[in-house]
Amino acid sequence: MPILDPFSLEFFSKSGEQTRRLGTRLGSALLVGDVICLAGDLGSGKTTFTQGIAKGWGSLDVVTSPTFVIVNQYKKPEGTILHHMDASGALVIEWPDRIKAALPEEYLWIDLTWVDEFQRRMVFTPVGDHYRSLLTAFRQKAFGG
Repeated sequence: MPILDPFSLEFFSKSGEQTRRLGTRLGSALLVGDVICLAGDLGSGKTTFTQGIAKGWGSLDVVTSPTFVIVNQYKKPEGTILHHMDASGALVIEWPDRIKAALPEEYLWIDLTWVDEFQRRMVFTPVGDHYRSLLTAFRQKAFGG
């Protein structure tokens, strides 16, 4: 396993519910226009994490995998939209490695890895100053200190 840079964060989630709660913390820190890239194989927890992101962001919509729909949208009651896509630039992008050349200069990259039936490894890597600040705020919300 590579050594993480000082701006990255590694976390081992022990359950789907913990993955969702962590997503909720991140979702509550997001601003309109933020780009979150979720990389990982099928079953690594991308959609579960996005369920939490949408909840923390303020959406009341049900979150499902975009794998076969391409784009899902989740609305806040006042009308702003969180876009959840498989392979196109938006807020939450699954399989971002497929469009890496099209990504903006700054984003938050999250690698999710299936460890076992209950455990997922998550590595958060900010690209750019804004996402370093976002990760710092997220770390505070999720873990205190």
